[in-house]
Amino acid sequence: MIKARRTRLIGLFVAACLFSTAFAAAPAEQQTDYLAILLEGKKIGHAAHTRVVDGPKVITTETLTMILGRGGQTVKIESSEIHHETLDGKPLGFEMRLTMSGIEQKFIGQIADGKVTITYDMMGQQQQFVMDWPQGALLSEGMRLVQEQQGLTEGKTYAVSIFRPDMRAAIKATVQVGPKTNVDLFGRVVELTEVKVTMHASDQAIPVISYVDDEMKALKSLVPMMGMTLEMIQCDKAFALRDDDVVDFLDRLSIKSPAELTNVHQKTSIQYELISTCQGELTIPATSNQTVTKENGRLVVTVKPVAAVSDTTLPYSGDDPQVLAALKPTEYLQSDDEKVQELAKAAVGSTTETLKAARQIESFVNGYITTKDLSIGYASAAEVARSRQGDCSEHAVLTAAMCRAVGIPARIVCGVVYVDSFIGQKSVFGGHMWTEVYVAGQWIGLDATRAPNGFGPGHIALAVGDGNPSDFFSLVNTLGCFKIERITPNVKPETTTN
Repeated sequence: MIKARRTRLIGLFVAACLFSTAFAAAPAEQQTDYLAILLEGKKIGHAAHTRVVDGPKVITTETLTMILGRGGQTVKIESSEIHHETLDGKPLGFEMRLTMSGIEQKFIGQIADGKVTITYDMMGQQQQFVMDWPQGALLSEGMRLVQEQQGLTEGKTYAVSIFRPDMRAAIKATVQVGPKTNVDLFGRVVELTEVKVTMHASDQAIPVISYVDDEMKALKSLVPMMGMTLEMIQCDKAFALRDDDVVDFLDRLSIKSPAELTNVHQKTSIQYELISTCQGELTIPATSNQTVTKENGRLVVTVKPVAAVSDTTLPYSGDDPQVLAALKPTEYLQSDDEKVQELAKAAVGSTTETLKAARQIESFVNGYITTKDLSIGYASAAEVARSRQGDCSEHAVLTAAMCRAVGIPARIVCGVVYVDSFIGQKSVFGGHMWTEVYVAGQWIGLDATRAPNGFGPGHIALAVGDGNPSDFFSLVNTLGCFKIERITPNVKPETTTN
């Protein structure tokens, strides 16, 4: 049974939207504004925005709480983000905390002399990064001052750069002021100005529509996300904090197959014809295992798992920069973690061939994760190595980290996979994560949830990355935004003997 994961991505995405659309007037003293968060019309959480002037500094705080349903279980997402700036909007530092299923991540940043030092903490394990502060990048007070300066004249367009602690990067955004329009705020109709903020992340344009009053305060924002609409509407504290509904988004993201597929792994390839169901261009990546073409307004994705022409010897000794990057430890693929390295050595043993070792790791992870469920928000490889718990994403990150630990370049793939049944639905494609390893010039698919040899032509890749949720922002415009119109399987020819 497929077990999908998109909750942490949703949490990070909503947090980014909150700060990018936080049009707010500057109060004379401390003031907290509350917003209800709705998904498809049902209240799933709330957010709070506070701005405080403390002497020569401005401190802005955003908090967010959401409840999401996942296959009959619930996952609670909590985040808080604090920005420290000068009165004229110069960034000084930030703190960000993201908690899911009891697992907390912290990002603490200090900005000085054109540099930012970020300390990342997860389960007591810390990493520190020092980088140049992106030129022109703003935090919340700087963003507010730009908005105040630009005003609300219809047709006004300008660009901003918004720093995201979780991505350790600045997101480029364009702001376009639209006309005044009547907006329904829980039954109260108010004339507000439409402002469109388009964020550019992971080669995707992500539009957010906000409706702001004459004091530059956003009273309502609409966020298209994975074929659904998320709303953030200003409300009183009592309504914001009332009990939330539970929206199970997994079944909403499942894609009905136009045909039942049998013996998927016996097919040499499968061709899928995709039709977009959302506004904007549908973008699907080409990989070693799939090609993408446009035909008659449709995307034709042909998945044909590649086989290594030959095996190589551990560790990788090439000089391809992209491949070398796939050997390094990251926040979620801690290949330098002691426990991860211990498991990798146990799985590989004395094997020196790259693909053979990767297959051994794939099977090892399948047996090592003994509690297979949806209750984990999104754990890192180091966490999974200790908890032995999780679903497809935990299998994927542990597999990739263990491969990197023994010198096998590895990366994470996010997409959909065909299953006979999922959450009461038959013949569907559900959200999934798996791993790819680099062997003799090709990225070979591994799927530890279905080991051995778990990857096949039933897997459609939608995004590739290092396992960090921010790597998969492009899913906002792809997952849930297409249907499969036609499927054409190609069967492996039977072997004949003379």
